[in-house]
Amino acid sequence: MDAFASTPPQWTNKATHAVNFGCPNCQASAAEAKEVWLNRRAPVSFGNNRRKWQEFYWCECNTVWWAWSSDRPTSDLKD
Repeated sequence: MDAFASTPPQWTNKATHAVNFGCPNCQASAAEAKEVWLNRRAPVSFGNNRRKWQEFYWCECNTVWWAWSSDRPTSDLKD
């Protein structure tokens, strides 16, 4: 599955909005998801010309969830 495909995969239809950026069922991180799709075709604009989009995740526990890209925590991998 291409995370940047223009057509959403079928599994995104059953997604639940996650309030915290992680699986609402088992609390796994987005990095642990078995599938990912980014809805970059419909960004939402907000202050200072910034955009956010929906990120969909299919967790290993078979829960499908989504969150806003602006809610994603900063990476620990940054220098």
